[in-house]
Amino acid sequence: MNASSFNYALEQTRVLYVPDRRIDSFGETNFNFRLLSEPMDSVGQCRIRSGTVEAHRPRIIRPSELTGVELEGFTPQAAQFFEWLKVRGIALRALLRYGFRFTRTEVHEELVHEDIREVGDRLVQEALHSGDAFRAVILGIDDAWEASLLRFMIEMIQQSNEINVFDYKRRGLI
Repeated sequence: MNASSFNYALEQTRVLYVPDRRIDSFGETNFNFRLLSEPMDSVGQCRIRSGTVEAHRPRIIRPSELTGVELEGFTPQAAQFFEWLKVRGIALRALLRYGFRFTRTEVHEELVHEDIREVGDRLVQEALHSGDAFRAVILGIDDAWEASLLRFMIEMIQQSNEINVFDYKRRGLI
């Protein structure tokens, strides 16, 4: 994946259904995702990737030179995402100070012969009625789908920021 396709994927990713829950301040959070994408050069087809991505807090506080994010189960190209954040000045310093670890479990793929908008609408309706507070539906780019998944996770960190910072301050961690 080259830099321009990577950037394109990050800019085009949209979360169609946001989980009701946020990232837990002191534990681990497992999001069940459905990531939709259109295969290149295919009309009327949609790829659905299903799996779980976990956000873990580190078990120990690390020295400042070792803070950041660890990725498990992702390809080496996924680390480019965090460079993309730095270049654009997206600061999550308070939350990344003690580090996060993201783990991606096995992903199941299904290729369906339907319009991506129809599939997206159907998956959003399923999510609404599932009772799963950790379900997400993401619209991403097929050949850079991991970048789309990581973008979703950063959005969840940003949405969890206020309550997480409150919890950290209350415990004297920041």
